[in-house]
Amino acid sequence: MEKIQLEILGLSSSQAQIGSFALVLGEKEGDRRLPIIIGGFEAQAIALEIENIKPNRPMTHDLIISIAREFEINLQEVVISDLREGVFYSRLVMYINEELHEIDARPSDAIAIAVRYRAPIFTYEHILNEAGIVIKESDNPDVPITYEADEQTEPEVEEKTKAKSPKSQQIKKINQLMEEAIQNEDYERAAKLRDELQKLENS
Repeated sequence: MEKIQLEILGLSSSQAQIGSFALVLGEKEGDRRLPIIIGGFEAQAIALEIENIKPNRPMTHDLIISIAREFEINLQEVVISDLREGVFYSRLVMYINEELHEIDARPSDAIAIAVRYRAPIFTYEHILNEAGIVIKESDNPDVPITYEADEQTEPEVEEKTKAKSPKSQQIKKINQLMEEAIQNEDYERAAKLRDELQKLENS
């Protein structure tokens, strides 16, 4: 399968999960975004390296890199390889003694290591098709959006909308909410709405 290169666009704190962050990856030659929810420790490890801030003592990912380089283990790339039941999977593609090895890893750990190696990050088309969010202007800019993020959660949106309207209108409403979240760069909320939309479309 052909791989698509991604780049890190940013990190934002999670409003729904205390201590979690939304890591936003973007298609390098396209307009799709791939938000992934990660833990606070991994987010800190990624942010410190991006900002070129060196802690007084090596963090866990720094230690991994030091060991790998000591034994001449070279990271070629990171691939976000699968998405199953809303969980992303990835692998480290590494050369060890000139032999190619692939090691399973959580995307958050894999990316924390990739930024230290300055290694590229890739995914596949089917993952972007399933979980990617397209950044574009709303097809219906004049349609008012009344959802308030602080007052109800996405499952409540689904139940409230389900009681009032048929499936096609539910899909339209969730699409509107997702467009609003994208415009506000609230990628965590957009990702949750995307998941709700996929469940509805597959039901």
